[in-house]
Amino acid sequence: MYSLIRKFLFSLDAEQAHEFSIKALKYLGYTPLSLGQINNPIEVMGLKFQNPIGLAAGADKNGEAIDGFAKLGFGFIEVGTVTPVAQDGNPRPRQFRILDAEGIINRNGFNNLGVDVLIENIKNSKYNGVLGINIGKNATTPIENSFDDYQICLRKVYQYASYVTVNISSPNTKNLRSLQYGEALDDLLSSLKAEQTQLSQKFGYYRPLVLKIAPDLNAEEIASVADSLIRHKIDGVIAGNTTLSRDTVTGLTHSEQQGGLSGKPLNQLSTSLIRQLSQELKEQIPIIGSGGIHSVASGQEKINAGASLLQVYSAMVYQGPKLIRDLVKQVKIL
Repeated sequence: MYSLIRKFLFSLDAEQAHEFSIKALKYLGYTPLSLGQINNPIEVMGLKFQNPIGLAAGADKNGEAIDGFAKLGFGFIEVGTVTPVAQDGNPRPRQFRILDAEGIINRNGFNNLGVDVLIENIKNSKYNGVLGINIGKNATTPIENSFDDYQICLRKVYQYASYVTVNISSPNTKNLRSLQYGEALDDLLSSLKAEQTQLSQKFGYYRPLVLKIAPDLNAEEIASVADSLIRHKIDGVIAGNTTLSRDTVTGLTHSEQQGGLSGKPLNQLSTSLIRQLSQELKEQIPIIGSGGIHSVASGQEKINAGASLLQVYSAMVYQGPKLIRDLVKQVKIL
């Protein structure tokens, strides 16, 4: 069935295909149709997940199709990245399929309708599983004021999220990745941890705080990030985001496009990040493996490298929802 759907989707521009898919999944959410939920429960960060396979952020930035995605069998869903106010993102075209490698390059730039629209969509959703909300900064906010954007978003989404992900690793917002290093990272985590403490006291419940990092960090930078995560008692880390590297797609059509590369070509790089991060964290903080998962074997590699949960997105474009069910049924959690 998906081979026919894919043929139609691939006749469209990559972003048009994505927009069509969101509309179709939004409609699916209103129907009684479902691919069925596979239970393989696991507890991570104090949260009970129906199964360890989740939807990565970027697929449903505005939370428009939460109920539809839930019917594909995911054990958890992460929406966003969302910013304090709506923004258009970078000029189109900004999404490119690397067909021969089953990869995608995007330079979207956090295009979204703003945090308030996301919250309204969550309120209207019937989904009652684990929901992550991924937050970022507006492109027009100077990097020195970025903490304000993250705090605004954290305050607004806190009561609607199962956990909150802080995205400082997209390559498509100017200077954003500079927040991953040294004093800037320490200051950001310190401010958000303080905000989390205040919010947990205000609402009477604790929402885990997760950091999403880039796969392009070197060994020294990974060690530094791990140290910061431990010292600031961050609840989890997503490893990782898209890559600026083109080593695995050199010479292929669209490989010269600017932006972050995701999909199958990212697999080995993200697994290496997980492995190095796991060695540094020594099981003190759980890792969510994301990037390049395209098969049961690639998902199992990430679990073996130290991940507790997995997230997929780009591979679904090429393979459809069957991948989710295969991962849930066959990946063995250690």
